[in-house]
Amino acid sequence: MYKIKVGISACLLGAPVRYDGGHKRSVFCERELAEHFDFHPVCPEMAIGLGAPRPTIRLVRRDGQLRAEASNGAFDVTDQLIAFSEQKVRELHFISGYILCAKSPSCGMERVKVYGGAQGAAKEGVGFYARALMEAHPLLPVEEEGRLNDPILRENFVLRVFAYHDWQQLMGGGLSAARLIAFHSRYKYLVLSHDPEAYRALGRLLGSLKERALATVADEYIQGLMAALTRRANRKGHSNVLQHLQGYFKRRLTVGQRQELAETIHKYRVGLLPLLVPLTLIRHYLREHPNPYLEQQVYLNPHPETLKLRYSL
Repeated sequence: MYKIKVGISACLLGAPVRYDGGHKRSVFCERELAEHFDFHPVCPEMAIGLGAPRPTIRLVRRDGQLRAEASNGAFDVTDQLIAFSEQKVRELHFISGYILCAKSPSCGMERVKVYGGAQGAAKEGVGFYARALMEAHPLLPVEEEGRLNDPILRENFVLRVFAYHDWQQLMGGGLSAARLIAFHSRYKYLVLSHDPEAYRALGRLLGSLKERALATVADEYIQGLMAALTRRANRKGHSNVLQHLQGYFKRRLTVGQRQELAETIHKYRVGLLPLLVPLTLIRHYLREHPNPYLEQQVYLNPHPETLKLRYSL
């Protein structure tokens, strides 16, 4: 089975690479995501020659500059971390997402402790490797393992990984105006659920294809798409899309079926039912009344059902 390639901090897969010789194994990554993702593990600190166990590294602000120093003051690895990070991230064109270890001076994507201020340690830093990764690949879905415990953040991250991989496949197969429009057609309702304004803006953008260079429009499109999907969909957004989908069946369903579907969507909107219930009903009606346009909508199946990511939405 083909698996999407995703970068990950090596300690999250159980590698004994942490300062104390231990790891931070993520059960969700190792047991569930590994069924669909081909992980590419990296430990920047081990990669620059630090062993395990080792003195802890921490971010320190000195003379306005951020440094990576041993907590006991024995050494400074700033230059080594920067050099490795800049080289490594240039090689990661093949991945579709990245899962980082939180709070790490090399891999933390936010709120890493920075020492040296008047108030002691401030949670305001970004790890050297994480910063280089996000600057080199600004569209790449990146998340920390701790935040993946939140079911909404978890679903949103995995959704973005699959969408970005889909885009990479499109570009790898050769870009054309027709293929770009077909791609957008599949993503319309997914975008609408996350950001109605982006839905309208992306439509207008593709309407300019005859007047503008295809590559330029494509670059703006994927930036807009990934930004839209980063905004988490709420009950209002999902309900809006569900009602759009409902409209495709109004002439196919009985009065009782239409009423049942409308009531199910309403109960979801007010928090009485999870998203999976109206979606399951819509998929059921779609099997009974096939519609090629709806069947291609990524919104209905943005990621494998076996991950059960929409059970808590």
